[in-house]
Amino acid sequence: MTDRRAPLPLLTADDCERMPEHQVHDLYRRYVSRAQVSLLGSFGFGQDLVEHAEGCWITLRDGRRILDFTGGIGVLNHGHNHPRLLAARRRFAERRAMEVHKNFLSPYVAALSHNLARLLPGDLDISYFPNSGAEAVEGAVKLAYKYHRGHRGTVLHSDISFHGKLLGAGSLTASPEVDFPYPGLPGTDHFAYDDLDSFALALERHRAGDGSSDVYAVVLEPFSASSVRECSAEFLYEVRRLCTERDIVLVFDEVYTGWGRTGTLFHFMRHPGLVPDVLTTSKSFGGGKASISGYVAREPVFRAAYDNLADATLHSTTYYGFGEETVTALEAVAIAVEDDYPTRAVRIGERLGGGLADLAARHRALVTGTFGRGALHGVFLTEGSPALDRLLRLVPSSFARDPRARRKLVTAAVIASLYRDYGVLAYYGSNHGLPLMASPPLVAGETEVEMFLQALDSVLEQGAARLLTRFAKDVLAQHVPVRAKEGAVAG
Repeated sequence: MTDRRAPLPLLTADDCERMPEHQVHDLYRRYVSRAQVSLLGSFGFGQDLVEHAEGCWITLRDGRRILDFTGGIGVLNHGHNHPRLLAARRRFAERRAMEVHKNFLSPYVAALSHNLARLLPGDLDISYFPNSGAEAVEGAVKLAYKYHRGHRGTVLHSDISFHGKLLGAGSLTASPEVDFPYPGLPGTDHFAYDDLDSFALALERHRAGDGSSDVYAVVLEPFSASSVRECSAEFLYEVRRLCTERDIVLVFDEVYTGWGRTGTLFHFMRHPGLVPDVLTTSKSFGGGKASISGYVAREPVFRAAYDNLADATLHSTTYYGFGEETVTALEAVAIAVEDDYPTRAVRIGERLGGGLADLAARHRALVTGTFGRGALHGVFLTEGSPALDRLLRLVPSSFARDPRARRKLVTAAVIASLYRDYGVLAYYGSNHGLPLMASPPLVAGETEVEMFLQALDSVLEQGAARLLTRFAKDVLAQHVPVRAKEGAVAG
């Protein structure tokens, strides 16, 4: 048995650059997560290591080039390693600029806050910059609670919400991906997404005896990126009216959809005059190079909650306004505006949306529908196939009991074939419906969009039975006994 107290050689960055796949897998199993190795091992990309990445393309250690059509799951609007972002970070490092010190005010925080106020509508003027989307959501909810001085006790969210996986944000997340009874915020309740009657009933459930509301915040995604659904204009305007009438803080979560993804700078901005009380952003806010998020509040809401000497430090985080993060976000925002990312998304969406609709019409046995905006689309796949019943006998019983197991396996088989046969990296949404996501970086051009559509067409042409059988033989089979897998596949 190894003496853990004995001095052992520590691995270096140079070691990482030379580390073979089997050693990475072994270290993950021992020190990170065996389950992650098994999960990602079910796909070809779980067996590969990346050499470098640029724009929409990933180059593997063996020299293969992979089209990244995931957009980093919302992080890579700017693509991989945008040259302007690299230059901004290099300039910051060369100046030996100070990263963080709470006793000094930061010109980067000041400038970034100013720029957001200039870009956003209404009086969304006051910004705070933590590190992750979930932190931004929790900061927004905490701000709303303080705005009401703790006199109200309920926060509402939708029934398909995805706001993060921390205890607080997770208690506002209704996605099946967060399916464990963790403790969370008290006083949470939900309403049906884009359903005014359901929303009105939720408000009525929390009306006090004197007619006042106990709801201090409504947290809502105008476009649900994890399930590829959007709220109607009618719904959003009425929610805004009711929240104003009852003095409820309305929070729009645009962690994924911000910075041009759906064809406007933020999705809600396609609706004139619609302004939330707080807006959250993250993911591509850092340009794919910095871990930074933000929540931006209307000035009266922030002033009432925190803007006094007694309460000025009620909310803070260790890495708030971290220097290199904020300077990166400054440049990322500038690129999104100067290169007109909303228009780029619209152009991508015109070809992508039309192409996906054509594929859905041609492959009705596999595709039940498509939907999306700009550079964020979902392809919904069937879950009915005799081959699927055979494949379900291969997987662990705990997975087979998942009510979404059938759709997961069909979508996973398509993703595996896209990567293995055509060098296209894709993923599926974690929320209800499990759509295959088409979410390219906004630096993608016609060539990349056409490559994706042609690859997906070829994959769907194989049909469910062939896709699932091959998925079982080539991938899932490695996780079960040989006799069991041969019998199930042959059957």
